[in-house]
Amino acid sequence: MSIVGKVALITGGGQGIGRGIALRLANDGADIAIVDVNDEKAAAVADEVRALGRKATTFKADVTKREEVYAAIDHVEQELGGFDIMVNNAGVASIQSIAEVTPEQVEKTFKVNVQGVLWGIQAAAAKFKALGHKGKIINASSIAGHEGFALLGVYSATKFAVRALTQAAAKEFASDGITVNAYCPGVVGTDMWIEIDRRMADITGAKVGESYEKFVGGIALGRAQTPEDVAAFVSYLAGPDSDYMTGQAPLIDGGLVYR
Repeated sequence: MSIVGKVALITGGGQGIGRGIALRLANDGADIAIVDVNDEKAAAVADEVRALGRKATTFKADVTKREEVYAAIDHVEQELGGFDIMVNNAGVASIQSIAEVTPEQVEKTFKVNVQGVLWGIQAAAAKFKALGHKGKIINASSIAGHEGFALLGVYSATKFAVRALTQAAAKEFASDGITVNAYCPGVVGTDMWIEIDRRMADITGAKVGESYEKFVGGIALGRAQTPEDVAAFVSYLAGPDSDYMTGQAPLIDGGLVYR
């Protein structure tokens, strides 16, 4: 079973896990829309998609702004001739102790990680209904959405919230044939984890790289995760083999957190 000919939109698709998802779905036969705040990075990934023989388009949008998310989906439908898969991947890290976190940090993290996913769910579901067909909504949670980690309390709270939105939306949209699931990566070798490690070093006095190595050392499969590891699971969620799955947020972390 495949997604050949489907149209997928990935928020935060210009780098890291989002880029990995875009390229995997393109390899699986989908046409791809890259939505990102960085035009240059989005364009570069779109070029990679085209090199794989699939159509691609880009749209600059801030996922915290509801109207921009709706506009992005309208653009995708017009440019690629349809809309079938929504991947709410955009997110930001927040590394700070509970005792020291500021209102500004809380507001920014919740706006991107929670409101950004909410507007993506809302806009995608509305478009699927308008087009009169089923659809797939796939949200970025985290191992931190299953377990709260020291110095990642606010980030963890946002990722727990994504799981709640995923469950609620799955129940609300099931009768429309729309499935809503999430993916929960662990320690992925991307710019986000470089920033997490750097901030943990600043706060704890550990050497740069030490926190990253400590987390990786706890992974049962013995290595850090790659964007391709995550993308392979997202591909399953995007395809017809997962049609009977909804409201779930499985861990895909190499064996770090167990539930």
